[in-house]
Amino acid sequence: MGIFKRIFSGELTLANVVYKITVYRDSVMGRVAGKVVIITGGASGLGAADARLLSGEGARVVLTDVDRERGEALAAELEGALFIEHDVRDEAAWQHVIATTVERLGGLDVLVNNAGLVKFGSVEETTLEEYRLLNSVMSEGTFLGCKYAVPAMAQSGGGSIINISSVAALKGVGAIVAYTAAKGAIRAMTRSVAVHCQERKYNIRCNVVLPGAHDTPMTRAALAELPSEEEGLNQIQQHGQGRPEDVARLVLFLASEESCHITGSELVIDNGETMR
Repeated sequence: MGIFKRIFSGELTLANVVYKITVYRDSVMGRVAGKVVIITGGASGLGAADARLLSGEGARVVLTDVDRERGEALAAELEGALFIEHDVRDEAAWQHVIATTVERLGGLDVLVNNAGLVKFGSVEETTLEEYRLLNSVMSEGTFLGCKYAVPAMAQSGGGSIINISSVAALKGVGAIVAYTAAKGAIRAMTRSVAVHCQERKYNIRCNVVLPGAHDTPMTRAALAELPSEEEGLNQIQQHGQGRPEDVARLVLFLASEESCHITGSELVIDNGETMR
């Protein structure tokens, strides 16, 4: 029986047909085929995993990082990828990244605010300079990314902003006060951006991913500094570390049209670390 007869007979609904067409398209072209994606901190760790997966699913990826050597090497691996050296604390650099992306690739569909760093120190141990550094990279960097991505996405007809926070924003971690503060700011900022875009009818979604411990170069370097009795090590031993690819699959979902009805949401990926 032809597809139209099956629709008219009630055997298939129009929604069924649209779903089947979408599944077929994604299987052939990729789940984010043709989308233009900027990933900050894209040279290694979670950002590199995001880049590889999204590129493999048809996205045109722009990697940004302060690590030129690794960033250029990864971009060379990915079909059609572009690397831009980029300090996310620099407002003019953000304007350059967005303008170059739109000029070279024709628009902007997805931004992954992933750049970050960690430094251990309690509220008594952390200097104001250290506190400001971490917050300038993660909190201010995410703010600038959202600020300049939103109008570019609005001109492209909509898009998805994916901010990377941490489970540290959900619980007290005494040994990383500056990191926790910065990631908490990202968590709160995400909802503000999501509400703004919805009120302006921009068709832009903004969501936040909160990973637990994942095996990245940054995590390995940070854990090497911890004393053996540190509670963070006990939690990792209990819950284990995820792989960067685990987070990348969640980022892919949020970048794709599969998440078209999700905005202002917090998605935790921590193997149950924060559930009790």
